[in-house]
Amino acid sequence: MYQSNGEKFFVVDEHMHYWNAAPDNWVPGAEQYAKGWIECFHAYMGLGPPETHWPLEHFQKYSEEDLMKDAFEDGHVDVGIFQPTYLKEWYKEGFNTTERNARLAEKHPGKLISNTRWDPRDGDAGIEKLRRDVERFGCKGVKLYTAEWNAGSRGWKLTDPAAYRFLEETQKLGIKNVHLHKGPTIWPLDKDAFDVSDVDHAATDFTELNFIVEHSAIPRIDDFCYMATQEPNVYAGLAVVIGALMHARPKFFARVIGELLFWVGEDKMLFGSDYAIWEPKWQVEGFINWEFPDDEAFSDYPRMTTASKKKIMGLNAAKLYDIKVPDEFQLPAEAGTPGAHEILGEGSPQPTGP
Repeated sequence: MYQSNGEKFFVVDEHMHYWNAAPDNWVPGAEQYAKGWIECFHAYMGLGPPETHWPLEHFQKYSEEDLMKDAFEDGHVDVGIFQPTYLKEWYKEGFNTTERNARLAEKHPGKLISNTRWDPRDGDAGIEKLRRDVERFGCKGVKLYTAEWNAGSRGWKLTDPAAYRFLEETQKLGIKNVHLHKGPTIWPLDKDAFDVSDVDHAATDFTELNFIVEHSAIPRIDDFCYMATQEPNVYAGLAVVIGALMHARPKFFARVIGELLFWVGEDKMLFGSDYAIWEPKWQVEGFINWEFPDDEAFSDYPRMTTASKKKIMGLNAAKLYDIKVPDEFQLPAEAGTPGAHEILGEGSPQPTGP
């Protein structure tokens, strides 16, 4: 919980990791990729305030105590959602797996939620693994990494027939939330494998699923906004948007937030810190106290209110994940419904701006 100017904010960090990228977890023969991946992640940390930077060795493998302190004791997070990334071509036990995350979540009930993942290239074995994960861990979401390498393949699309089979199974299992990495690339993955165009097709065909486009598809922010405004079940995840831009690129940050507010709307934007690339504390405090620059270039964007920030910082994600929010953090009815799908009118999609 964070309090500012007499207002209380319920904070749901919808994009957290608990990884092991230490050298003893590198796959023999693929060391250059395992090393390059985590060093690329570490370079992104440099976009945050200097006092928040970690040495590489600590960044490669941090402890349970580090995570709980950084997120919950110091970072104002009420509930965190783990998003797995496997990368077993480069990391022996996987980089950030469902099992590793779930073990920690089970130790801290009510604090952490563990999502699972799937890869359509895994076929029948992948379907069975998804079923077991849902049965064992009660997962309400999946994280998909369309650029991940797998047995010689360097990516896949959400529109692939094999992916549709997994989306159908996801829906049957009662999973509601599909998180997709559609943002900046990390070496050595291919940037084009993160293209956001495949989300449009799938979101239209699977209206019972919520598609949370992580990192808001940066650098394809305009493509994403024009797509997301016409798809009621497409949401914008703000991991990377806040962590990489708010401190290092404040004017670009204002443009990105402005475009998201205008086209996607405050009911479909979700805070994520992308821990441990960046710590939550400075992001939570900075965003809640942030205002658009006093500059004519930003004058045609919707303004953010306290209600807007309460939705974005936690209430929207809480709605998607059925997280119980205490009454003291709720909004009055006139502030709108957090996490609500848009109601589109006749004809062209309607922006949510003024």
